[in-house]
Amino acid sequence: MVKLVAVDMDGTFLSSQKTYDKKRFEQIFAELNQRDIKFVVASGNQYAQLTSFFPEIRDEITFVAENGVLIIDQGELIHENHFDPQTVQRIIQFLRKEHPDVNMVLNGIKSAYIERTQPEAFQQFVTFYCHALEKVDDLLALDFENERYVKFALGVPEARTEEIAQAISDAFPEEARAVSSGHGSVDIILAGKDKANALQVLADLWEIHPSEMMAFGDGHNDLEMLRYVGHSYAMANGAPAVKEAAKATAPSNDESGVLQVLEEYLR
Repeated sequence: MVKLVAVDMDGTFLSSQKTYDKKRFEQIFAELNQRDIKFVVASGNQYAQLTSFFPEIRDEITFVAENGVLIIDQGELIHENHFDPQTVQRIIQFLRKEHPDVNMVLNGIKSAYIERTQPEAFQQFVTFYCHALEKVDDLLALDFENERYVKFALGVPEARTEEIAQAISDAFPEEARAVSSGHGSVDIILAGKDKANALQVLADLWEIHPSEMMAFGDGHNDLEMLRYVGHSYAMANGAPAVKEAAKATAPSNDESGVLQVLEEYLR
């Protein structure tokens, strides 16, 4: 019996137009609540951005944000992991020296931060994913005492996405891991921390076994989560590695694949 459903957002729950069938989901969500099945949004995106998709029920949902390092339940931050300040500074310096063509955003718990000198097109792109965003002169001059930093989001030359991600992981093997979501996007996250770790925290909190969890994903940052749960679905539009990791395939995100599977399960 399933007691928890976790969904990735981009490429999974959301269509290519960044929408979902709200009326259809409302019926599913009501049924999940009636059966006491937890609904968890598990994404690499910022909490402020994720809640914008669920304005009416944001405090009824549990959000696993920033690739698993933050857990917000009913509007309250209940779990966090963050980078050591010195590691953040070293990563910034490394990227500036070794990959000067890479654009970067640094995500903190309070806000995300971007330098004013970043290309205008990249700044516009970032505003969709970071609803709490501050423009600054220098990332190295940020407040490292009162803010905690949880993720770098990079824009990289698309043809070199995997190459740059691997180079970053190799440079910081103990502190960080770079994961690609394809199409010129790379996230730098805490080594050893991912969506599966967050689900384990919730498993302990709610006394739910992984075999009682269902999860949906499409990208490399979903691999650990899909391997962790008992009922795992790769989207039809997902990466080959994701399809190998999951136990089943759901219809594509543009076919409301998550909703189709949930409706079938609830029937």
